[in-house]
Amino acid sequence: MTKSVRIAVDCMGGDVGIPATIPASLAFLERNPQASLLLVGDTPQIEAALEGYKAQYAGADYSRVEIEHASEVVAMDDPVEVALRRKKNSSMRVAIEAVKSGQAQACVSAGNTGALMAISRYVLKTLEGIDRPAIATAMPNQKGGATTMLDLGANVDCTAEHLLQFAMMGTALAQTADTGRLPSVGLLNIGEEIIKGNEVVKQAAELLRASPLNFYGNVEGNDIFKGTVDVVVCDGFVGNVVLKSVEGLAHMLGSMIREEFYRSTLTKLAGLVVRPVLNRFRRRVDNRRYNGAALLGLRGIVFKSHGSADDYAFRHALQRAHDAVQAGVLDRIASTVVDLTRHQTGTK
Repeated sequence: MTKSVRIAVDCMGGDVGIPATIPASLAFLERNPQASLLLVGDTPQIEAALEGYKAQYAGADYSRVEIEHASEVVAMDDPVEVALRRKKNSSMRVAIEAVKSGQAQACVSAGNTGALMAISRYVLKTLEGIDRPAIATAMPNQKGGATTMLDLGANVDCTAEHLLQFAMMGTALAQTADTGRLPSVGLLNIGEEIIKGNEVVKQAAELLRASPLNFYGNVEGNDIFKGTVDVVVCDGFVGNVVLKSVEGLAHMLGSMIREEFYRSTLTKLAGLVVRPVLNRFRRRVDNRRYNGAALLGLRGIVFKSHGSADDYAFRHALQRAHDAVQAGVLDRIASTVVDLTRHQTGTK
């Protein structure tokens, strides 16, 4: 059943800011007739942008838009201390506080990742049973779906217990796909064998095997894109390296396709023949379609958009936040934590 969802949008954050966030917000409203938005940032700039895009997004219902003024902006190079302690009226913080107060059910920002995590954790706090929030996102796989992966950079040093918690949260997020089955979980390692990996990974594997989660076992990097499992778990150091490598590869593939098929008259003709196939391929590997990483483990839903996201990518981040609210991700995580605790203590 579809329910009304309200999202707080940090309109000023990121490398692009309003030229990306406002058209993305209006396009999102056109596609989600029961959603509404709280646009946070400099009121005159937001109002001017809304007026400027009115003709282009004629299907957007402006009655479902409210503006909340914020006098400050967290810059992409601001230290966490500055964002957290000094810029208390930033668009990022005001948007997060809207989730805490109940004005909105989710927040989306393209701003400074460290600042977003720090402010979100300070304002919203973590869910009971979760020690550290983690960053999770979906990566396209060859089965035509997506593999949920976490942590992508929030926690560089992790214990086995942290990896177990990441698996719980990743399972809850992957359940938004509503496949009717418990998502499978893989532990990222240098090999599938039980004896592989460092001590933390080996201990995490033991905890996962003893848990009620659907643990597949160790997986390798290529399994992420094969779609071997629904959820891949690793520490934030490894996850961030994988994420940046994938982004670089996607950019390279796009450049190669453009260069190789339009270089000469002959290849131009070949390009015309294969263009439909190439367009489908480019669309499938377009990382903008998978934009929007969830900050899991908080007492509220927060999604991080890529800092350089354009309006198309930012709209997808809004959609992911919307779908997470619709699927009840917070309740799913809390329920999974309770089930795991009961399993570990042997209580019913």
